[in-house]
Amino acid sequence: MRTIDLRGQKLSWAQLRAVVPRQSPQSLDQAEQTVRGIIDDVRSRGAQALREYAGRFDHVEQDRIRVDSSQIRRAVEELDPAVRHGLESAIERCRAFATAQRPPDAEVEVAPGAKLVHRWTPVARVGLYVPGGLAVYPSSVVMNVVPAQAAGVDSVVLCTPPQAEFGGLPHPTILAAAGLLGVDEVWAIGGAQALAAMAYGVTDDRTGDVLDPVQTITGPGNMFVATAKRLLRSVVGVDAEAGTTEIAVIADETTDPRFVAADLISQAEHDPAAGSVLITHVPEVAEAVAEAIGELAVQARHSERISTALSGPQSGVVLTDDLEASISAADAYAAEHLEIHTADPRQVAARVRNAGAIFVGPYSPVPLGDYAAGSNHVLPTGGSAVHAQGLCTTSFMKAVQVIEYTQEALSVLQDDIVALAEAENLPSHGVAVEIRGNQTRNGEG
Repeated sequence: MRTIDLRGQKLSWAQLRAVVPRQSPQSLDQAEQTVRGIIDDVRSRGAQALREYAGRFDHVEQDRIRVDSSQIRRAVEELDPAVRHGLESAIERCRAFATAQRPPDAEVEVAPGAKLVHRWTPVARVGLYVPGGLAVYPSSVVMNVVPAQAAGVDSVVLCTPPQAEFGGLPHPTILAAAGLLGVDEVWAIGGAQALAAMAYGVTDDRTGDVLDPVQTITGPGNMFVATAKRLLRSVVGVDAEAGTTEIAVIADETTDPRFVAADLISQAEHDPAAGSVLITHVPEVAEAVAEAIGELAVQARHSERISTALSGPQSGVVLTDDLEASISAADAYAAEHLEIHTADPRQVAARVRNAGAIFVGPYSPVPLGDYAAGSNHVLPTGGSAVHAQGLCTTSFMKAVQVIEYTQEALSVLQDDIVALAEAENLPSHGVAVEIRGNQTRNGEG
């Protein structure tokens, strides 16, 4: 891992944002050009384009793109009992947290007869994406579906890549997770083309299957999926740019280097473009972590992938002057996952503003959140945690403002509204209020 030495420097927020590790801008620009073409192609050619992309990217010759419900039931029946137990445990904890996240409506009477309501309503139909490239993610089925159900969404469609190993069907463990949650509309579509299909809708003339457009799309994925979300924001709502995974760790002299090394490796295992960042003001800790990585990485099943990720520009060690500077660097990086390995991790965590999820202390590693903590692992990446949040129940809801005034309550504001309408040169706005006041005075109301 490369080292970025910030010691002795007084950097502004913008300068910190510029020097912390990131994916190269060139790769992101190339992804945007590719994804824009895919979206346009799916929009114009529909199922025909989807079948061609399945052949090109997934090496699958597709007949039916929608998964038959019998295949979902079969996957549940054949699911390994240990995996089923793990999924059911994750579902239980995620459902408890997601239910607690559902916000109550707010109602206030700002004056006699003047009532305002902030009413939360679920989105009618959502599209959930579950990746399936270098790994299998039944956990992402749980993370997407559970908060949507807690929000009260009426209709859920799930898209996930077809697998040549399983005859063009998605991985059976993903299908089983969907079945355990009662999701029966699953389409074998991967990548940016899946998001385009859900956003615009697809009618498959070959089979008669119809994928109706959705109002919101959520789910993690690689840089192409994250780019598709960005490009489709004007068409559908999206959760966040939950792209290629990343982890940052704030560490001081109290840390266990092997814990930190294992956690950095665990995220590097996802993808050669994954980001793993250590932030510390203790050079000896950086050296100890590097030594532990050298020992653990060579033993890992995906050692080559891990090595590529850790040596890339998106990974590195950030050396700072003190803990305060480490917190500032972490806020500038705005990690998808941020671990705190310090003497008082809770106090440090409370001072961090920007992160998708914060893991406090040595016994709250990121893999806990990936699977079974009850939190959600669909989180903002690429520094977008400065303005975006992780997937939660409100990601599938929207607020409607309800205004209800009586005649008397409106009349109190009549002169104020007329004055403001004249100031904005919109006199008919004032007339719309005055006409109601005139009716009342004339005995017509």
